[in-house]
Amino acid sequence: MVASANLARQHPGVRLHTHMAENQQGNDFLRTTFGLTPGEYIKKVGWDRDDVWLAHCCHLDGAETKQWAQHGIGVAHCPSSNMRLASGICPVRDLLDAGVNVGIGVDGTASNDTGHVLMELRMAMLLQRAGGNPKGMSAREALLVGTQGGAKNLGRDDVGRIAPGMAADFVAWRTDGVSFAGAQHDLVAALLFCTPGLAPVDLSVINGEVIVKDGQLTPCNLQEIIQEHNRRSLALCSHITQQGRD
Repeated sequence: MVASANLARQHPGVRLHTHMAENQQGNDFLRTTFGLTPGEYIKKVGWDRDDVWLAHCCHLDGAETKQWAQHGIGVAHCPSSNMRLASGICPVRDLLDAGVNVGIGVDGTASNDTGHVLMELRMAMLLQRAGGNPKGMSAREALLVGTQGGAKNLGRDDVGRIAPGMAADFVAWRTDGVSFAGAQHDLVAALLFCTPGLAPVDLSVINGEVIVKDGQLTPCNLQEIIQEHNRRSLALCSHITQQGRD
């Protein structure tokens, strides 16, 4: 950890990332092995700076929330992974209120089979309400977490917003379909509450290049990729027994 931080800081713009306080077992390991809390540990190894963003952070105490805010440490919230693995719920509302930057993450394929950012934002929004606070997170707050929050974690000032001078990265959905029916009064909120975003986007532009048009992937043959993916997946998973399935 120390060597990684020293190496990264020799190169301007290189940032540091790891997983922290994902579950209670991880916190217990830090306490047993090093005699330290997550906040004490990252301070000891020099990771308590504003070039650091940490995934999960489900089990932070009040002092650590304050520490994260004071030192500009970002958080990548991964709600679906945390639920699937029973890790806990990241206190996103408390983090945002304290001034901590929060972005969204999907973790990895071992704990999240979709990698769908909008679904993660919907889960993040609903989880912050599940504790009893209907204002725990609004749809617009969740979308800010997924755009500007993520950009800030990555140290990027050229993405995260649609504005002159920014990268031409954006997606779009038709609003005349069944998913948006009855939600024309607030299409922004409908994007998360009514889940039209779970369907393929109608348009995706990345750095000015059209990647999806009319719901179809343009640079390659998607059906061929799916067939090859399924072939390789079946071969890889052929050893899994019925008992090992979830």
